[in-house]
Amino acid sequence: MSEIYDVVIIGSGPAGLAAGLYAARAKMKTLILEKNKAGGQIVTTNEVANYPGSIENATGPSLIARMVKQAEEFGAQRKKDNVVEVDFSEKIKKVKGEKEEYKAKAVIIATGATPRKLGVPGEAELTGKGVSYCATCDADFFTDLEVFVIGGGDSAVEEAIYLTKFARKVTI
Repeated sequence: MSEIYDVVIIGSGPAGLAAGLYAARAKMKTLILEKNKAGGQIVTTNEVANYPGSIENATGPSLIARMVKQAEEFGAQRKKDNVVEVDFSEKIKKVKGEKEEYKAKAVIIATGATPRKLGVPGEAELTGKGVSYCATCDADFFTDLEVFVIGGGDSAVEEAIYLTKFARKVTI
């Protein structure tokens, strides 16, 4: 018989980790499923000044590292698995991943967001070869180059500002 969790959380960004931390702290058997590494989009953020409880000079990666540590200290388990299907039809929910199936009394979906793609010719082929969705991750590759940031809102502006430390010229 497979293990039944009190709660399975799909996603390990700030929302998923916070849910995992509080569920585990409440002595619930908690599993956090992450498709890739923990953190979601916030790990691409160089400075986090507007998140409740964040410390001065916190970065996205440092905040996520603290959240992961806290969730695990309270007993939350983490597994890497890409969820492909969820069945809510029974009292015990089934969460099917690419690697295995999980059972839980409750499921929290905290899948976050992914960067919006432009859909222009060459975008997919050039991702990682000049096209990037993470200035914090890839800024060094753009040292002394002219770069363009395409996007709207705070994230695009923040990425552009960060890139000014590396690139010769940044255009939004």
